[in-house]
Amino acid sequence: MANTQLKKELIAYSKLIGIDKIGFASADPFVTLKSRLEVQQKSGFESGFEKGTIKERTEPDQLLPEAKTIIAIALAYPSKMKEAPKSKKGERRGIFCRASWGEDYHHILRRKLKLLEEFIQKRVPSSRNVSMVDTGELSDRAVAERAGIGWSGKNCAIITPEFGSYVYLGELITTVDIPDDQPLTDQCGTCNKCVDACPTGALVQGGQLDSNKCIAFLTQTKDFLPEQYRKKIGNRLYGCDTCQVVCPENKGKDTHNHPEMEPDPEVVKPKLEPLLTMSNREFKKTFGNISGAWRGKKPIQRNAIIALAHYKEHSALPLLYKLIREDPRPVIRGTAAWAAAEISQDNETLSELKRAKERENDSEAEFEIDNALKKLKMDSNRLGKHEKSSV
Repeated sequence: MANTQLKKELIAYSKLIGIDKIGFASADPFVTLKSRLEVQQKSGFESGFEKGTIKERTEPDQLLPEAKTIIAIALAYPSKMKEAPKSKKGERRGIFCRASWGEDYHHILRRKLKLLEEFIQKRVPSSRNVSMVDTGELSDRAVAERAGIGWSGKNCAIITPEFGSYVYLGELITTVDIPDDQPLTDQCGTCNKCVDACPTGALVQGGQLDSNKCIAFLTQTKDFLPEQYRKKIGNRLYGCDTCQVVCPENKGKDTHNHPEMEPDPEVVKPKLEPLLTMSNREFKKTFGNISGAWRGKKPIQRNAIIALAHYKEHSALPLLYKLIREDPRPVIRGTAAWAAAEISQDNETLSELKRAKERENDSEAEFEIDNALKKLKMDSNRLGKHEKSSV
């Protein structure tokens, strides 16, 4: 009875401190998840960002001995930006995904979870508690599903009836035994819009993701982006919202409960060219407060170069040439060479790339420059044939 009362108090307190949804689940092993993770691993679908062993990720008592309950929380974030700046010729812009708008959500959720920990500790001094957000071993999604926060959608996101999938998730493991909540029934039904809309086919089937194809993952990598995905990136600098935007459950969902989550339009939809000349200090000052900056500036700058190619932005060519000549990072030099050849097939681009090939001492960057030169030669031959046939 006492723990039933504690549950009521926790629910009331969670509302008081700005938690949009709270649920309670047993700390029993996640048996179904374990088998799914084993399939994921064997299929080579893991991203490499996963923390811990499969055992640690599916058995809460590995993280907290004598664990009895997991408390799941959800905070809703905005899906629409007020006064979003326009991307226009000469001033092209990139975009950070919605989950990276406003203050880094890890900090926001950790503050809420810390308050919950302190609340439990005061009422049950003998309790032990461990909380985590995203980067912990437990699957936020599996916990939230078991705790009745929402159902696990085909887009591999938790979908809540109130806020759609536009929610951040976190959890707290405790040794206090608190009554469970009931999981929600899956509402996706026959809808397959997210699977059909995925730009790279990363959603292998409903609820199964090949992380290595997912744009959200690809935008966070630090090496050369595989060429087959470059034209799929569009103007995305970090993350991807396609599978959320097309979801019928997200239609009309736009929550503005937390001022710290409100996006600064100039930060989350920045001009691309100034981004490419930023120092580390400038980058940290501008973007350091958002979650999309966690991998540093190189992946964001690489993606910005790809976005300029997406736009065929001729005004960016002088800057791209400068990067090819002067940037110390092979990934940036090589990607800039690829982008320049995508944007322009004129003699200046050809000359820049020929000189770059003579200077280049990195094998991967040289490979990119070679491919760019081959593209220019092929385009030139096609153009020559077209001109002859039209005479």
